[in-house]
Amino acid sequence: LKSQINPHFIFNSLNAVYFLINKENTAARSALHKFSEMLRYQLYEMGEGQIPIEKEIKYLKDYIDLQELRKDEKYSITFDCSSSLKGFLIEPLLLLPFAENAFKYVSHYSDKVNYIKAAASFDNEIFCFQIENSKENEMIKEQPGGIGLANVKRRLELLYHGKHELTISETAHTFNVILNIHLHEN
Repeated sequence: LKSQINPHFIFNSLNAVYFLINKENTAARSALHKFSEMLRYQLYEMGEGQIPIEKEIKYLKDYIDLQELRKDEKYSITFDCSSSLKGFLIEPLLLLPFAENAFKYVSHYSDKVNYIKAAASFDNEIFCFQIENSKENEMIKEQPGGIGLANVKRRLELLYHGKHELTISETAHTFNVILNIHLHEN
């Protein structure tokens, strides 16, 4: 993205749109501001290596907040992070595909609550991320062109070979991902 467009142009354009939004529309202004921060993170902060978990979690929270704007009161969306989630590095954008899939495949029941529950913790040098979503009684099928779970699995194998466990389970009404990464001090 950085090599295809001029980021300065994008941020100036986003800033112009921000000021066009009525000042009373705080939700729209907040959403545009979050989007701008997310884009800034992808373009400037990720770099080539690992990043602080605090930045990755903030990015994921911002993504979840933006997606939540599209849902109504029939959706319950939670993201719980333990207070121990700080002070270590992780590969960037590793968790995002799981959240994207949860929002993509969450159920759309009209007679009961649809949900996405995410949680992250760090204990005994193990980072744990879990996300579960309600789904309708159908198998989750990856669509062509998406990042896909196969690509995430391959990335984990390359980045954390022998240091991670990924468990993906599915029932008729839920889809659940649990990722554990063993982070040992060098």
